[in-house]
Amino acid sequence: MKKALLAAAAIVALPLAAQAQSPQPGLYIGAEGGINWLTNFTANTNIPAFPTVSVTPQLGWMAGGVIGYDFVGPRVELEGIYRWNPTNVGVPGTAVNNQVGQLGIMANLLYDFMPGSVITPYIGAGAGLGLVDGNSSLGSTVFAYQGIIGLGWNADTNFRVNLDGRYYGTSNPTVNGVGWTNNNFSIMLGLQLKFGAEPAAPPPPPPMVAPPSFMVFFDWDRSNLSAQALNTIKQAAGAYKTKGNARITATGHTDTSGAPAYNMALSLRRANAVKDALVREGVPATAIAVVGRGEQGLLVQTGPNVREPQNRRVEIVIQ
Repeated sequence: MKKALLAAAAIVALPLAAQAQSPQPGLYIGAEGGINWLTNFTANTNIPAFPTVSVTPQLGWMAGGVIGYDFVGPRVELEGIYRWNPTNVGVPGTAVNNQVGQLGIMANLLYDFMPGSVITPYIGAGAGLGLVDGNSSLGSTVFAYQGIIGLGWNADTNFRVNLDGRYYGTSNPTVNGVGWTNNNFSIMLGLQLKFGAEPAAPPPPPPMVAPPSFMVFFDWDRSNLSAQALNTIKQAAGAYKTKGNARITATGHTDTSGAPAYNMALSLRRANAVKDALVREGVPATAIAVVGRGEQGLLVQTGPNVREPQNRRVEIVIQ
């Protein structure tokens, strides 16, 4: 358990802003385990001497496995988890004979909010069958359901670590005449391996543009300038100064992902970011014209909703 907690701390400590490789859809399998709290309950024994018994479960464990498919964002999976908790009450021949064990077979639907990031928060819900047993050959098959909230660490395109909290409940089980309510809270650590997820190819190098024109490229849905972009802008400012009396046009572009109206505004933000950097390099603001073209004027022709790195750019033209 100490190892699991250390691994969880390592996940939380990772830089949230770091970007993983581009995720790909694919089948995955995983193993998972953790700790389980079975809440206190009152068991109806139907035994005349003590018709009801207050049961106080102790901290227990859980372990299981999962097979699923990642659609990059949504995920669906089939999961099998066994939970075990010792109790303070022994009713021979029932499922509260000093312990409660329960197996859940669940169909889960989950959603990753930032599937392209190293750290991605996710939520989920599941439903299925629960088999509640104990120190008895008898068992009770019940309807089971759960809610999930957690964080995933995409170590690479094939390996992922999950840490989540869960509520797991079932309809009231009854074993050998003993019935009770069944509510559980769990902390789970999971390891997953994805198949068929090839690493994304590195982005192509920026195309060569003959001076006095320059290109500055941006990350997806961003208008901030990288170190390489600032160096290109510095070169453009130097080229302007050598020409003397000149004009600069900074034209912003986006790729085809996102709504057209949003992309038009994003292209203007990118062009204005370049203008501000040129001014800091000594170019008069009055010598710079800013244009936003949104998805128009693609450098690489693509269909809609395609994140093409070469289309996320500002063209600097010196005339």
